[in-house]
Amino acid sequence: MVTPFLTSGPAHAPKDSGLQSISGNSGLPLIGESLDIFHRPLEWANRRYERYGPVSWTNALGREMVVLLGPDAWDVPMANRNKQFASGPAWDYLIGPFFPRGLMLLDADEHLFHKRIMIQAFTKTRLAGYLDAMNPTIEQGVSSWIESDAFQCYPAIKQVTLDIATRTFMGAALGPQADRINRAFIDCVRAGTAYVRFPVPGLRWSRGLRARKVLEEMLRAQLPAKRRGSGDDLFTALCHAESEDGHSFTDDDVINHMIFLLMAAHDTTTITMTAMMDYLARSPEWQARCRAESVALGSSSVDFASQEQLTSLDLVMKESLRLLTPLPQMPRAALADTEVLGHFIPAGTQVMVNPQFIHYMPEYWPDPYRFDPGRFSPERREDKIHKHAWVPFGAGVHKCIGQYFGGMQVKAVMHQVLRQFEWSSEPGYKTPWDRTSLPSPKDGLRVKLTRLAS
Repeated sequence: MVTPFLTSGPAHAPKDSGLQSISGNSGLPLIGESLDIFHRPLEWANRRYERYGPVSWTNALGREMVVLLGPDAWDVPMANRNKQFASGPAWDYLIGPFFPRGLMLLDADEHLFHKRIMIQAFTKTRLAGYLDAMNPTIEQGVSSWIESDAFQCYPAIKQVTLDIATRTFMGAALGPQADRINRAFIDCVRAGTAYVRFPVPGLRWSRGLRARKVLEEMLRAQLPAKRRGSGDDLFTALCHAESEDGHSFTDDDVINHMIFLLMAAHDTTTITMTAMMDYLARSPEWQARCRAESVALGSSSVDFASQEQLTSLDLVMKESLRLLTPLPQMPRAALADTEVLGHFIPAGTQVMVNPQFIHYMPEYWPDPYRFDPGRFSPERREDKIHKHAWVPFGAGVHKCIGQYFGGMQVKAVMHQVLRQFEWSSEPGYKTPWDRTSLPSPKDGLRVKLTRLAS
């Protein structure tokens, strides 16, 4: 088992190794640089990169870690060609009690075993079936929006994505317990960045543990029926999925994967669509361009094939993922003494890679703070300047298994929003993003929402 690396700064490189020791600083007593990392992440990363370069050490959330900045530093732990880094021990420290044994927390043969079974739930045939099933839910949710001069996009989108996730993944709506389940997911996610990392009543860690029990009880009550059933939902698919040699998931496996996937399926897509609505509110020309393509489709909903015709919406989605990466930092743990860009990394070291910083590096992204979906057009393809220039879904064996499901869901929802509404933000409005866990707008993202004539 990998133990946390908790000395006063990483060890010096071994004599005659030809490797460099790592420079850095620990920040404030106890909390280290946690405040800057969570409240001013880009400013913090830029300062650190200018001072120390791509490899440095710091302290955050009571733990020393090595910070890896830039696509070349990213390549070593994420591609993990020598299998010297692990995902599980690093994520376990942050979210293990709330999302135990989720796919992201497994490694090596065990990760491959679970992924091979789970991938059966994300085939093209399955995805097409999920899309057909989610379209009525999307129409019902989006049609209920009420035009307003101060419409809050984030909670409205989050309600739609939670309804999609539960109907598509579980085969039924949550009903009266929807608000309680939504709150439980929020508490589990936010608990991972708690400063006090043991159960004190009323604080984040304790709320997260209680929320986990709520989610487990909800799913475990439904599991026997899913084992017996033959529905098209993901819950049933996981209950019946088998590997090529006949292995299947235990009840605990199914529950752990369902909780993790339900969280990922509605939280990350909510963030992406909220960012898209934010940028399109301030870019009426791109909003009009996306709407024209949706109207030209000639259908109130999209099917699996027609989503490919929404090319402008795809560009906007990719640019929004660049500017606001749902998972802005990703941890790994060193399993053995190794090196990154000539720097010595001792076994047990926690490392943190930062995809959000990569997405703002001017050497790969000209004028990086500007919303410019054309970067991803066939003529420009700025994302191909470096093989790791655009990495919102991770890389290597742990690359997001739900990438295509998420993209499909985003296009399906935004297509209906564009056909039913237009929206704008007040001049000079700047979204107040809360980045203490997964990013969310503190004010819910206020826009002027107007229903279009049918």
